[in-house]
Amino acid sequence: MRPRDRWMLAGGRWSQGTGERMFTVTDPADGDPLGVVPLCAGGDVDAAVAAARAAAPGWAAVPAAERGAALHAAARAVEAGAAELAALVTAEMGKPSGDALGGVEAGIGTLRQYAELGPLHGGRSLQGGWDAADFMVREPLGTVAVLTPWNDPVAIACGLIGAAVVTGNTVVHKPSERTPHTGAMLAELIAERLPGGVLNLVTGDAEVGEALAGHGGVDVVAHVGSTSTGRRIAELTARTGAKLLLENGGSDPLIVDAGVDPAWAAGQAATGCFANCGQICTAVERVYVHAAVAAEFLDALTARARALRMGPGADPATELAPLVDERHRARVHEQVEKAVADGARLRTGGRIPGGPGCFYPATVLTGCTDAMAVMAEETFGPVAPVRTVASFEEGLEAAHRTRYGLAATVLTRDPAHAQAAWRTLKTGTVKINAVFGGAPGGAATPRGASGRGFGYGPELLDEMTAVKVVHLKTVIP
Repeated sequence: MRPRDRWMLAGGRWSQGTGERMFTVTDPADGDPLGVVPLCAGGDVDAAVAAARAAAPGWAAVPAAERGAALHAAARAVEAGAAELAALVTAEMGKPSGDALGGVEAGIGTLRQYAELGPLHGGRSLQGGWDAADFMVREPLGTVAVLTPWNDPVAIACGLIGAAVVTGNTVVHKPSERTPHTGAMLAELIAERLPGGVLNLVTGDAEVGEALAGHGGVDVVAHVGSTSTGRRIAELTARTGAKLLLENGGSDPLIVDAGVDPAWAAGQAATGCFANCGQICTAVERVYVHAAVAAEFLDALTARARALRMGPGADPATELAPLVDERHRARVHEQVEKAVADGARLRTGGRIPGGPGCFYPATVLTGCTDAMAVMAEETFGPVAPVRTVASFEEGLEAAHRTRYGLAATVLTRDPAHAQAAWRTLKTGTVKINAVFGGAPGGAATPRGASGRGFGYGPELLDEMTAVKVVHLKTVIP
């Protein structure tokens, strides 16, 4: 990993920042230090916001087609650095190298999507009197604070930064302190294709994030991360009046109906629970399986969990990489241990392996109840807690009982059950017969404790703009 000496970007100028606190980034595969990163101070946040606000009027006045062209240039730059970016993701948060590259490629695609859609994003005319012109226009909101997580640091940042920039806003980005090298390199690649001050960067932890989210000079705060952090950001923006976009935690259910192939359903469940070691916003967090297929399903799921090859993300043979850090592993294991103490049964996994690194085995729990934290809360680890239900209706009712509303998956051969599921489940996304996938450009609004506002798709351009109605009288006495 190349050593960096630039961690803050404000007004087109890179610096170390003025903060005196430091954060050591470690490789989750072996615990070795990757670098010591300075955390920005409050004055650095002020400087970055001031630079963004100073650049905002000029950038808003740039023709939309030129903003789109700049974003296309940024996408090409990210594409040229894709291999190095992916290697940074693997080193910092442990993601398998193929998945890490896929996340970078998704970010590139999102930048290109917004580069194309931005110039077409406009208002509409209204039917007024013959002597007047009435229309609605969309204008940038100003300065956007973008706070992104560590589990998919490139794709998520590209989406929020791209949508904000192409609609004429300026940005101050704070990547997660767990992936600062990735965040700094991505900012470097994108910012070089934009005027100074359009994209700014601050590096830091929760303290820096609070200073940015609660800053009076910020017009929009877009945050992807934990529910607890989202709640705190909501409190801060309530004081400043900034618009708030949140995609936070979930406890996404998977319902396995009678009549499906148990082995196929187990493959879907394994992908949903164990991909990226369970560290995906829309990972499967709880499973409701019909009693008619439960025995075969559990046998197949347990076999798949045991067969996953655990190892460092940089090894192409790895199927289950480490969790992001020791603190997170301890939290995952605590939920598993508590579930077992409360009556759940371990089919496989559930024990911290010896040796270095933050590895955790793919874990299957049966006999779970909805009161257990492993079912009720977001685990964000390679854990499949399973509850057997007597009917599809029982599973649907249980899946519905949650304070979260991010996504849900249903595996069924019954069209009426599929219809009932997507009509009933109060989530932003309902997936029928596939735990992941979907067409490009899809967007959803998280519900409940999972957040608010569109975070992806063409609708995110609406979120980054305000509507102004104009009544222009063309004839005066």
